[in-house]
Amino acid sequence: MTSADVIVIGLGAMGSATLYQLARRGVKAIGIDRFDPPHSEGSSHGETRITRCGIGEGAVYGPLAINSHRIWRDLEAQTGAELLLECGFVAIDGAPDGAQWHGKPGFLDATFANAVAAGVPHSGLTAIEARQRWPQLALTGDERIYYEPGGGLVFPERCIAAQLQQARALGAKTRTGETVTGIDRNGSGITVRTDQGRYSAARVVIAAGGWTPGLTTALPAMRLLRQLLHWFAPTDAAQFAPDRFPTFIWQHGNGSEDIFYGFPIVPGTAGVKVATEQYAAEIAAPEALNLIVHPDEAAALYRRHVAGRLNGVTSTAIRSAACFYTFAPDGDFIIDNDPGDDRILIVSACSGHGFKHSAGIGDHVAGVLADNATLLPEFASTRFAPSSLTLRGSKEETTVTPA
Repeated sequence: MTSADVIVIGLGAMGSATLYQLARRGVKAIGIDRFDPPHSEGSSHGETRITRCGIGEGAVYGPLAINSHRIWRDLEAQTGAELLLECGFVAIDGAPDGAQWHGKPGFLDATFANAVAAGVPHSGLTAIEARQRWPQLALTGDERIYYEPGGGLVFPERCIAAQLQQARALGAKTRTGETVTGIDRNGSGITVRTDQGRYSAARVVIAAGGWTPGLTTALPAMRLLRQLLHWFAPTDAAQFAPDRFPTFIWQHGNGSEDIFYGFPIVPGTAGVKVATEQYAAEIAAPEALNLIVHPDEAAALYRRHVAGRLNGVTSTAIRSAACFYTFAPDGDFIIDNDPGDDRILIVSACSGHGFKHSAGIGDHVAGVLADNATLLPEFASTRFAPSSLTLRGSKEETTVTPA
């Protein structure tokens, strides 16, 4: 049996970051993934992810995003890969009752307030000012706008690959193409069983995203939601180059799905990437994800969100892709010890806004495991006060009722 100090299950956004940060601290660590990351089977793909450091979802997130930017810049220097592109970020509130995002009301006001608290350079723009700077945005004139010049996008597949590369260079071991079949808890440590072997450690991190419920049910009412990404053909691609167009989030109505977000056209890609968040398309398990995107789905998103709002973007979908998000009931993260065994640390759900924070979260989790840092109380699973939790994956399932 192979042994380590820490085993990390899942090597996507959070797992790869955690493995890298553990290796940086000299911790003997093994990372396990059923696929070969970076891959397109989970939530950490799609070429680009928005990043911003003024965070409307809560003040706790800003320092994580800021630290992530620092880590990605360090990784760029080490690997030569471009990971972070600061093309600017814009949040547009055109909702009559005020924008809400990830279930957080007052999103724009909180974004401004948290940017100030975190010392993030930013400014407020009028619709006229924004139209002058970005004529691609067909603003009506009454929108409220937040602009963060240091925001932009990160490249998720590259970030994962760079962190795994550096983790291995620092001594971490990875086991890809292996599926975890169980977790056995005993007095001397934790044994992780896979379809190809057994591994033992003093601590285990479960960062398996949508596969986490198969290992523990310490995530109350966690939902897996199918999401769609579309790349639409522009009339003039040069108008959507990163030096001429920012990433954006735009709420144009009061409904939870009256919102969409988008990206410039980055080198090596074609089309303006646009997406929204869907809260009704729930799937039972990652294996149930329908990866086939029907042309009608792209047409529907274009009609509801893009038409009349993005000048120079046609209705022709060059391509589309499907993924899923793992959502907690309140739209926040869960980063906490398993309530039945504090040797197991759960890092999920990330509720659709995790990647921009992932490098910083890996640093935080590694600090908890290796440096006796304190877990962030905002992400405690106990905030949901479940009546009981069933721990799965052991030879004998155990039901734990919280005190």
